[in-house]
Amino acid sequence: MFGVLARVKHMRNVRAIDACGANTRFSGTADKRAAGSRIAIGRDCFVEGTLVTETAAASVVLGDNVFVGAETLLAAAAGIVVEDDVLISYQCLVTDADNHSLRYSERKDDLRRWLAGKHDWSRVAKAPVRICRGAWLGARVIVTKGVTIGEGAVVGTGSVVTKDVAPYTIVAGNPARVIRELGPDER
Repeated sequence: MFGVLARVKHMRNVRAIDACGANTRFSGTADKRAAGSRIAIGRDCFVEGTLVTETAAASVVLGDNVFVGAETLLAAAAGIVVEDDVLISYQCLVTDADNHSLRYSERKDDLRRWLAGKHDWSRVAKAPVRICRGAWLGARVIVTKGVTIGEGAVVGTGSVVTKDVAPYTIVAGNPARVIRELGPDER
């Protein structure tokens, strides 16, 4: 592990990172909250945000040439994949789980269990998130569980993405809706 990480520039909080490509700058935070989970970062990335895995089956995988801005949180209970050449601006939230059950009877003791390190993730709705090659998320974007953001798509600042985004489209708003398609000359 440390042989690979020795090539990382500006290392910080790297113990939780399982794999990291050459020329990556990591000044963010990595937090594996369950043994067996995985955090991997590709080559030539710049990560200022926080990468978190919550369950043993969870993973956060960043491709090559990915930017994750300051105060951005990628939190996985299932899996988050960010493909090559993606830009994720600052103060974004990408999550693949609801974190709590919709049923009060199931969530009423969540705080007590959470503080004891025994949160029951089996009661939580979760679905993987994928951000495809060349996508760009503006500042303060929220991406919810089960969403795929298509290749080359652009998500406007402050948007809440609750459904898949088609490749080469611009979406914005709460909930995010299609503004327009990107033309061939914009790809």
